[in-house]
Amino acid sequence: MTTFDWFDRARFGMFVHWDHASQQGLELSWPLVGGLSVLPHCQSVGVEQYHSSAATFDPRAWDPVALARLAREAGMGYVVLTAKHHSGYALWHTRCSSFSVEHSPYGKDIVAGFVDAVRTEGLGVGLYFSLSDWHHPDYPAFREEDKPYRLGSSPPYPGDDAWARYLDFMVAQLSELLTDYGRIDLLWFDGGWERRNWDAQRIESTVRALQPSIIVNDRLPGVGDYATPEQFVPETAPEGRWETCLTMNESWGWNPEDTEYKSDRRLIHTLCEVASRGGNLLLNVSPRGDGSLPGEQVERIERIGRWWRANGRSIAGTSAGLRASQFYGPSTTAGDTVYLHLLMRPYDSVDVRDVAVRRVRSVRELASGRDLAYSTRTGIIEGLMPDPKGTIAIEIPDELVDDMATVVAIDFA
Repeated sequence: MTTFDWFDRARFGMFVHWDHASQQGLELSWPLVGGLSVLPHCQSVGVEQYHSSAATFDPRAWDPVALARLAREAGMGYVVLTAKHHSGYALWHTRCSSFSVEHSPYGKDIVAGFVDAVRTEGLGVGLYFSLSDWHHPDYPAFREEDKPYRLGSSPPYPGDDAWARYLDFMVAQLSELLTDYGRIDLLWFDGGWERRNWDAQRIESTVRALQPSIIVNDRLPGVGDYATPEQFVPETAPEGRWETCLTMNESWGWNPEDTEYKSDRRLIHTLCEVASRGGNLLLNVSPRGDGSLPGEQVERIERIGRWWRANGRSIAGTSAGLRASQFYGPSTTAGDTVYLHLLMRPYDSVDVRDVAVRRVRSVRELASGRDLAYSTRTGIIEGLMPDPKGTIAIEIPDELVDDMATVVAIDFA
């Protein structure tokens, strides 16, 4: 088994965005710098106001065991937790700073419990770590007079000595996360846009030395095992491995003002689209300040899980499927099987073009296993060839149409 086998098989994971400000119903980090235009429901609060809830963080309803089980039952193969977001607050017992959950009323090491629960469920363990830190004095800390924040611009340079201290601090925190909790399967960097002088080679060599089998995303500039498009499905798959991260509404953190939730059907369709291009979907959840998951999010994940139990074979362990000209919808492949994802209700039948029609062994609706009637056609001249390409027309009975997404499996010899 290679380092990437589990990631390539998964196709589906859970992102968990959370910190102390979830008690205030705030988006993570961005409200303290005045909000962000691409997050339509992001609030703007004072710097002190944002950081103030660190003193009261006591998430007694946090249940990492239930969270990991929910992820597994939905078909997810890994879970990624925001160990530290841009605000600088650490969800573990860091020895480098007092700005952490250890010094909150809750006191427990959230990363430790998370890692144990996710590993127990047999899922990949991922940690999100922000390179930027808007609380640390050597970064430097973000202040009211620094507003308005301009995305894409660098914060004031603190000077060579302060910057060297900050890099040492950041590497020390990373070393804690990659040393104290056993095997970490995935590291999700963010915030790299704010600086150019991260000393990425030092950071990467530290990470690889401490966790030789770890997978690292592409947000440490110049480093990365896979690409991370955000909040959309690219029309053309990026080169190499990739994963799109997506919120269920329009916010990453718990934001009760944001009620613009995507439907469970739309989320399932997105999963099918991503898998059909050979990518992974990292779907976000946002615990409330007490640690509980919003009902709207649990309901959607459970509904995805019901669909997955009948159709997950068409996603997990698959590769990108047919070309758009061959089938009007997403598709995946696994071995000699092609899976068709019918995202629109078929009119009696669906066509699959430019395939080896004489190699078809069976055509079935995946959830029920029921064989489907089909016919094949080739061009007149092509039909004289021993192994012609042609079209399969598959009949889809009304009673087999899934309200979420119907999946048809074609087995080829």
